[in-house]
Amino acid sequence: MVNICDLNKEPIINYPTFWDYKVVVEADTDILEIFNNIFNEREFKYKLSNTSKEGKYKSYLLSVYVDSKADRLNIFNQLKNQTKFIL
Repeated sequence: MVNICDLNKEPIINYPTFWDYKVVVEADTDILEIFNNIFNEREFKYKLSNTSKEGKYKSYLLSVYVDSKADRLNIFNQLKNQTKFIL
């Protein structure tokens, strides 16, 4: 059984680790250009995850090696500023 109080706690994440993001962009967006601008020479992997029914959007699964919580959140914020939606 889950204690409701435990749901309000931040999860324990052991850094460094690979972190996955789900990135959604408009279909005509050059996703590799966005990733290269954010990560420069940093290693990352990505693959097409899904295309919307109407073909207007594409989603990608992005995996990046992060060093810390601050690093993880910094990447999230950069992606948020350059993409349609991020999880």
